[in-house]
Amino acid sequence: MSDGGARTTRRGILFVVSAPSGGGKTTLVKAALETDPELSLSVSLTTRQPRVGELDGRDYFFVSAEEFNRRRAAGEFAEWAEVFDHAYATPRGPLEDSIENGRDVLLDVDIQGARALKKLYAGDAVGIFVVPPNFAALEARLRARGTDSEEQIARRLQRVRTEMSATAETDVYDYRIINEDRDRAASEIRTILAAERLRLTRVPDPTLD
Repeated sequence: MSDGGARTTRRGILFVVSAPSGGGKTTLVKAALETDPELSLSVSLTTRQPRVGELDGRDYFFVSAEEFNRRRAAGEFAEWAEVFDHAYATPRGPLEDSIENGRDVLLDVDIQGARALKKLYAGDAVGIFVVPPNFAALEARLRARGTDSEEQIARRLQRVRTEMSATAETDVYDYRIINEDRDRAASEIRTILAAERLRLTRVPDPTLD
């Protein structure tokens, strides 16, 4: 069987990427999407307002709290969470369609979301945890973003201390990337994608004529 045949018959993979606030996962996710045409982004819903430069349907689907609650009650979400006074969710329909049709998806979610996704899609999800080289670098990145108040930064830093323990959750995360050098970290992401696509449990048995 050719490589093209194998790719069309295997199930799609959910690459679930998490990081503490300021860990740099958004940049790595963008780099992976730009260099891998076989990968698509799962677009989350949120009740928060768009930040400068964000577009509805590309970065998030921005919805009202009422719409969010209606869809949650209808069971449309694979996972959802409230973070810093706003709600976020991953629609399950597009994920399940991608898995069944052999399309790989990248999900940029928090730790709680990763736990839920790995539980729901155990055989199809791969967890990747991105961490900063040290706490000082993380704080510098948060301040450099210029999007949060001092109070918000303090809340995020406190949350990070708890989030970092998730790197030991081997039932959720299969890989850890230390994001000290962006190019190297992006290369490591690409290596993970390639390796997971070649697992014997994912690639169909070859047909020998």
